[in-house]
Amino acid sequence: MFTTTRISQIFVLDQDEALDFYVGKLGLEVSADIDLGFMRWLTVRVPGDSDRDILLEKPGPPSHDEATAAQIRELVTKGALGFTVGFTTDDCHKTYETLRAKGVEFTDEPTDRDYGIDCGARDPFGNHFRFVQHKTPTS
Repeated sequence: MFTTTRISQIFVLDQDEALDFYVGKLGLEVSADIDLGFMRWLTVRVPGDSDRDILLEKPGPPSHDEATAAQIRELVTKGALGFTVGFTTDDCHKTYETLRAKGVEFTDEPTDRDYGIDCGARDPFGNHFRFVQHKTPTS
């Protein structure tokens, strides 16, 4: 029998810069940083959440030939890959203010929606992600 590991993947153009952003600015923690020789396996996670990792993958071998990697880099830079990952938070406004003060680029401010409050941001490469504060259920 086997189990699955929940891994989301985000293409990044520079893994050291990604590490600085996702750990240094967003406050995630490194779950693995392994030099496999043919690639660097770099994953981060929300502190204390060992159920989900985010692979910060650089386009290229062994998954892509150079032509494909170049196309992916172009799409990432344009922000054309769409939504990459979502985070939940207890206070979307506070998260927004804290991360904005750290230099995180937001694409929209916290906005009230049917499901709660959310806002969008970008990493240094063009990837989009969101923070959501879910509505508290009422009885």
